[in-house]
Amino acid sequence: MNPMNRENPPEDGRRRELPAEVPVTPGTAADGAPGKPSGDTTLTGRQRLVQGIWPPRLTRAQLIVALLLFVLGLGLAIQVRSTNDSSALRGARQEDLVRILDELDDRTQRLEDEKRRLEEQRTGLENSSDQAEEARKQTVERERQLGILAGTVAAQGPGITLTIDDKKGTVEADMLLDAIQELRAAGAEAIQVNDVRVVASTHLSDATGGGVRVDGRKVSAPYRFKVIGKPQDLEPALNIPGGVVQTLEKEQATVTVARTEKIVVDALRPAKRPDYARSSSQ
Repeated sequence: MNPMNRENPPEDGRRRELPAEVPVTPGTAADGAPGKPSGDTTLTGRQRLVQGIWPPRLTRAQLIVALLLFVLGLGLAIQVRSTNDSSALRGARQEDLVRILDELDDRTQRLEDEKRRLEEQRTGLENSSDQAEEARKQTVERERQLGILAGTVAAQGPGITLTIDDKKGTVEADMLLDAIQELRAAGAEAIQVNDVRVVASTHLSDATGGGVRVDGRKVSAPYRFKVIGKPQDLEPALNIPGGVVQTLEKEQATVTVARTEKIVVDALRPAKRPDYARSSSQ
């Protein structure tokens, strides 16, 4: 209300006020008559979201970061898949895993037995009244054991026979070497492949025209391993999931493992005097 109205009130004494403002809807003109809709229509939330993200407005730095993240994720996926594929125990059954744990326990027990045996020998030398005679007996026994390990004397005892029939010629030297290493890890004390004695310095290579050379001597299929050791440890070591037997069978070779109470390893190697090495006691 302007000042003039306050100074000169209406004759009837009533106050006069402006009418209330009426909002104008988008589809109605200012004078209340229907009019044309305006150019900016009302958008829904989904339409505003689409307009906000498409077309994408990316900078060069964002594109580089996205590319680096993609490469990093791809590399991690390849590494995880490669790790899963290379795990020999990924699909192992529960009983196979239990057998592997038992084999590890057996290896630990063998080491403990060897430690206890050596301690008993030391105690015998210290407490014997005739230390010279006791030392001689232990030396003879040690010489016999070393002769078996060196392949200079024959050996017999319980163990297994491993036969690998390779009719397709797919078995290579590294596969036989894996078998030897697995047998040694399981406690094999004497090994013979066909007519060749296996010792610590034994080496294998592929032979020309097929077959394998063991210490320079060619052996052909079927490969027969005579192994002296504890059969309950040797056989499971070859049959673990992803182990020697499964690897050879993938190469279409026929593998047979048999336990026996008496194995004779009679292939001998000549005793060779070292050219340079001497006993430290001399």
